[in-house]
Amino acid sequence: MPAHVVFDPMTKGISLQPLFEEPLVIQILAFAAIAAFLVALTQFALPKGTMRHRAVGYCWVVLMLVVVVPSFWIHTIRQVGPFSWIHLLSIYTLVMLPMGIAHAKAHRVTAHRNTMLGLFFGALVIAGVFTLWPGRVMHEVVFGR
Repeated sequence: MPAHVVFDPMTKGISLQPLFEEPLVIQILAFAAIAAFLVALTQFALPKGTMRHRAVGYCWVVLMLVVVVPSFWIHTIRQVGPFSWIHLLSIYTLVMLPMGIAHAKAHRVTAHRNTMLGLFFGALVIAGVFTLWPGRVMHEVVFGR
């Protein structure tokens, strides 16, 4: 798209085609991240401490694992060997997910809430914003080529 053309979502629209052109590992990660984001929004609206909250929470944890584990096989940004700063976030997520569950099982509600909210904002929202950077595939999905 030329620099002088302004993106108009009403005429351009979102296209998943750039994502489908990527390797399967990136497709799995992207769709799991979108699902985890939507599940988290649902979780925020649900009453806390119920069986439904727990079930949705475990679904979210599984989705987050599906987001994080494949990230170790993605090396498009290389800063230290094949890895980048985003891999540190992946390691952090792998450590914090079980901690969040442990806090819930021990009825440390505030620690559980803070851990899970930190993961939501850090591993999904902030990391998601960086996927919209020009030159990244999700930028092409949302804003076009």
